[in-house]
Amino acid sequence: MKKVLVTGADGFIGSHLVETLLANGYQVRALCLYNSFNFWGWLDGFEHPNLEIVTGDIRDYHYCLQITTGMDIVFHLGALIAIPYSYHSPESYIDTNIKGTSNICLASHHNKVGRVIHTSTSEVYGTAKYVPIDEKHPLQPQSPYSASKIGADAMAMSYFNAFNLPLVIARPFNTYGPRQSARAIIPTIITQLANGIKEIKLGDLRPTRDLNFVLDTCAGFLAIANAEKVEGEVINIGSNYEITMLEVFETIKDIMQSDAVIVEDSQRIRPEKSEVFRLWCDNTKINQLTGFVPQYNIKTGLIETVKWFMDPENLKKYKANIYNV
Repeated sequence: MKKVLVTGADGFIGSHLVETLLANGYQVRALCLYNSFNFWGWLDGFEHPNLEIVTGDIRDYHYCLQITTGMDIVFHLGALIAIPYSYHSPESYIDTNIKGTSNICLASHHNKVGRVIHTSTSEVYGTAKYVPIDEKHPLQPQSPYSASKIGADAMAMSYFNAFNLPLVIARPFNTYGPRQSARAIIPTIITQLANGIKEIKLGDLRPTRDLNFVLDTCAGFLAIANAEKVEGEVINIGSNYEITMLEVFETIKDIMQSDAVIVEDSQRIRPEKSEVFRLWCDNTKINQLTGFVPQYNIKTGLIETVKWFMDPENLKKYKANIYNV
């Protein structure tokens, strides 16, 4: 039974990845961000005989040294990810995303971890210069968030080059599904519609994204973890298609049988040069290296997502009338 550490385990993708790993027979140590309430995010109340939950902060190197001890694999997902919040608190992104990544990599090197999978983001590519976007596409820091992730990716790769850390960079494109933060467009649409709001406040609906259901993203992580001879590689996780945000709205509206209309909300509009207008993943590399093929199309994934949000116990966790940066 392989022992794995998941940082950011209390978050949206992290909590799903923990469940996926447990279902596949791994022994999981899940790192949740320390807080005085002993709240474990989306893992709160979740129990499994092969799950160990720990709380702490990746900004503390000595703690990273402790939690990486004895691990076969480290899945590093811990990060600040909200783009709007990075506009007014960029330094916190440097501390968590860049310094935190350095701490995890250095600690993993010291403890001789068998493989480190560092999580990147498609935001590092910026607006596509060509499509579909492969791993050789130029990197463009169009927000403090994306700049911090470019820095984190470079820091992680430096440990592979300088110290032979067995590292892989997984670069997921836009992930959606149950438990996603309301700062993202899909939960924003669903929660407003579910609360009976008829004028749905949204930002720019022209951009396109390569949207991936969260269980497909987790399957991509697992495929990379089990692949041979991928150390030092950057690997996209995506579906190889694009959809506009307007089409996403119309699809959700159809699923939920709503007659709501869109109202543009200026506070949800990114600065002009910061908006990423086009993301479309070339997933050839992950398919060739691991055989990974997404199992959910956009319609089936959105149906599952809507179903989860429509559960009253889940919906009440969201404040649909407040814009969440």
